[in-house]
Amino acid sequence: MSRSEPNRLIYASPNGDHWHLLFDPSTGRSFVRHTGNLASGGHVTDFSLATFLASGRNGPEHQELWHLIGTLVNESGPGRQPIGVA
Repeated sequence: MSRSEPNRLIYASPNGDHWHLLFDPSTGRSFVRHTGNLASGGHVTDFSLATFLASGRNGPEHQELWHLIGTLVNESGPGRQPIGVA
């Protein structure tokens, strides 16, 4: 991951795996990057958000991303209204 790539740590497991939420400005898309711990080879795998959050995936890293999404939806501030409210 380059320092110029916007990213946010989603979850760091006790065994050293890390999951980051990244944004690719060239495509305008966000995705999840899993970096395995060094003992397992440190492999890096990128997932689309749809794949990462697919049904049946409920590990702590998935729960943390759902929590992050929830905090964004629940933010209130000037000009922010719930969908369907005029």
